[in-house]
Amino acid sequence: MQFACARAAAVRAWIAPAAAMMLLAMAQAAAAQRALPSGFVYLRDIDPTIAQDMRYAGSDNFVGHPLPGYAAAECILRQDVAAALKRVQAALAAAGFSLKVYDCYRPMRAVRAMVEWVSDGRSGAATKRFFPRLTKNTLLRGYISARSQHATGAAIDLTLIKTPPASAAPFDPAAAYGPCTGPAAQRSPDNSLDMGTSFDCFDSMSYTASSAITAEQRRSRRMLVEAMRKQGFGNYDHEWWHFSYARSGRTPPQDFPIRAP
Repeated sequence: MQFACARAAAVRAWIAPAAAMMLLAMAQAAAAQRALPSGFVYLRDIDPTIAQDMRYAGSDNFVGHPLPGYAAAECILRQDVAAALKRVQAALAAAGFSLKVYDCYRPMRAVRAMVEWVSDGRSGAATKRFFPRLTKNTLLRGYISARSQHATGAAIDLTLIKTPPASAAPFDPAAAYGPCTGPAAQRSPDNSLDMGTSFDCFDSMSYTASSAITAEQRRSRRMLVEAMRKQGFGNYDHEWWHFSYARSGRTPPQDFPIRAP
């Protein structure tokens, strides 16, 4: 009996460290899986005051569902880009405004999924509000591309909100929202300044210098463009929301998934 007890104690003494080592290895593996490649950061770690409304992690986007690689609604950017965005935020805060990001780093698998969606031959009726005057199969002409600076972590889609921010109703996938070119009250919920169209509106009204919007909407666009320009961001003139950080230089596209920190 004493021998059996001693043997059981010895087994427990051996198992305890082994189990601890196994748990440690599992924790390290999980941490490594969440770790970002060198040079990339979570925006909230650099500036948690910047609002995030990550559209491709949900269904309020032109494909109507989360895109591959968006396992979390988190903005990831190159470190220098995030630092520059923090400077933009500081300047805007003094005037009572804040940035709100819609998309940041975009995995290449999501870029490919966008292109495949355009060419899949299926009806685009479910998300027609994002391209009210175009047909789905023409969106590769100037709007959706097989190459994207988002995949390098140097591009970002964003807008402006007032501070403190107004509340917005939750997105309802079953609702019949109006076209992206229509009045703000008829579009899907958003607490941002009215820029004349919604984010990802594939229409000439989204051209940054469009004359088809009101004077107030033009002023809001100019405020965003100027605030971003001062910190080294250039705007894509067909999309008022899209900016690239010119000072990052050439960086390769990435395909790591977006996970919670």
